[in-house]
Amino acid sequence: MATLCRPAVSVPEHVITMQQTLDLARTIHADHPQLQLALRLMENTGVQKRHLLRPIEETLRHDGFDVRNRIYEAEAKARVPAVINRALEDAELRAADIDVIIYVSCTGFMMPSLTAWLINTMGFRSDTRQVPIAQLGCAAGGAAINRAHDFCTAYPEANALIVACEFCSLCYQPTDLGVGNLLSNGLFGDGLAAAVMRGQGGTGVTLERNGSYLVPDTEDWIAYDVRSTGFHFKLDKRVPATMEPLAPALKDLAGQHGWDASDLDFYIIHAGGPRILDDLSKFLGVPAEAFRFSRATLTEYGNIASAVVLDALRRLFDEGSAHPTARGLLAGFGPGITAEMSLGRWTVSDRASERLGTRVIADVPDRALAEEPTRVG
Repeated sequence: MATLCRPAVSVPEHVITMQQTLDLARTIHADHPQLQLALRLMENTGVQKRHLLRPIEETLRHDGFDVRNRIYEAEAKARVPAVINRALEDAELRAADIDVIIYVSCTGFMMPSLTAWLINTMGFRSDTRQVPIAQLGCAAGGAAINRAHDFCTAYPEANALIVACEFCSLCYQPTDLGVGNLLSNGLFGDGLAAAVMRGQGGTGVTLERNGSYLVPDTEDWIAYDVRSTGFHFKLDKRVPATMEPLAPALKDLAGQHGWDASDLDFYIIHAGGPRILDDLSKFLGVPAEAFRFSRATLTEYGNIASAVVLDALRRLFDEGSAHPTARGLLAGFGPGITAEMSLGRWTVSDRASERLGTRVIADVPDRALAEEPTRVG
């Protein structure tokens, strides 16, 4: 069965704290009639800092959608290869061993996809399949995991590469004064992640089942309004309460597999905001501590869209607490309202068992470079 190996994660070098975000909002939107509401919503996100692609002065400027999209392409090409190389290293594979690249992003557009450029420049085979996903938003991280699982189930000896590249700061809209958009200015951050799913061998989460669920008649709750200025984020005030209809879908998936969603060993959940995690804790009947990996991502990086699930999973690896055969749930949530869910067990490869015993060791300092805020070129 296919095993999802340790993700590599990178965030840009420019940092903005929540206090700086609040001060900027007070300065830029001093006359906004709902400023106090927006400030309160930002503070309640639990985000302490976020990483941005460019300095805040440049982020606040809008030089046009075309300029922003050129920045997206240039920065993706500059930064994605490093996380891919680290993910391949952690999976003990080479680029030539990869059979499909699943690339997810909702913050920029390229055609051909970045996958074509990666194949041409990084040593992937010319017959590597390409699966770019652009319109699932934050749920795309979970969808990429599921599509990689499907591929490796169909081709048991194949290996899949998942790449998430999200530069949310390129979607900042200075003239969009809706409360939902103002909230997004204090919630979303920039980040990249990559992970390999091995059809055979590997240490990580061996997937056993996946599923999707869409909450009926909610397609306009999270959306982009695409204008000449680019992507304008639309967020309905009902979104934070979506765990009430989605929690049963998680329970159903686990039940189909003979598992109890309230009695698992680890939970890797997309952290759209603290209310999502708090409600899921309540509806699943699990302690808040169960979502510590997702909450840490939210606190330290903000909502990095499709990369959240991979970063939360990386934190499970780095904590080193998962025991062999530990059972867990992974889930990404996003526009639709959509849930992409999977179930799996922690597995240690025979080679890793010989080398490390039955515990994944903590990272040594040089390995942590992939998680440091740095520009790679």
